[in-house]
Amino acid sequence: MASSYHETQESFYFNNFNGTKRLHVKRGQNSFNLTISKIEPGDSATYYCGALLIGEIKIAEGVVLIVKGSEDKSMSIIQQSVSESVQPGDSVTLNCTIHTETCAGEHSVYWFRHGSGQSHPGIIYTNGDRSGQCKKSPEAGSPTQSCVYNLPKMNLSHSDAGTYYCAVASCGEILFGKGTKLDITGDNIDLNVKILVLLSIIRTGVVLCFMIILFVIYHVKDL
Repeated sequence: MASSYHETQESFYFNNFNGTKRLHVKRGQNSFNLTISKIEPGDSATYYCGALLIGEIKIAEGVVLIVKGSEDKSMSIIQQSVSESVQPGDSVTLNCTIHTETCAGEHSVYWFRHGSGQSHPGIIYTNGDRSGQCKKSPEAGSPTQSCVYNLPKMNLSHSDAGTYYCAVASCGEILFGKGTKLDITGDNIDLNVKILVLLSIIRTGVVLCFMIILFVIYHVKDL
């Protein structure tokens, strides 16, 4: 990963991003450009540019770089479920599975949520090395493995609705799942609203009782 602050032209590299000295970033007034020199097959990946604005991370659409002759690199990600429909207060576990060739590098997992009214997905969960959740293929001599990543969500409310995306960084690549749409159905009245409705009913009942008492007193006087 490479980064730069808004008020400076200096760039910073992380996680051996520029270990080969072939990757260079340049900060402009309204741009942050990446240049890769002497392209190699291992440079095949999806590259993402993101910005932190007022506490919110916004990530642009990724740029897929495919180096000819490197298409045989095996890595795919599958989001298990297309959609989930639950009631407020329920719990659900979202998951995604990645099939990849075994490699010495760590796996980093990211979850994003794109809610209604949001222009870009926002990151909600990150975790570092999760290789312990991976199982190698049972086929003899196979270099592939499957890794399952879960995101438990407890006591759901309507604010949790949206599309959840899983992203996994592995073997020098970052891949995104297609997303799981989480629908929260059912009663949308929270506790405060219920209390207000109950108080309104009680107040109406008190007013009616008072009016009935006045009506009875008035007619008793006429007798």
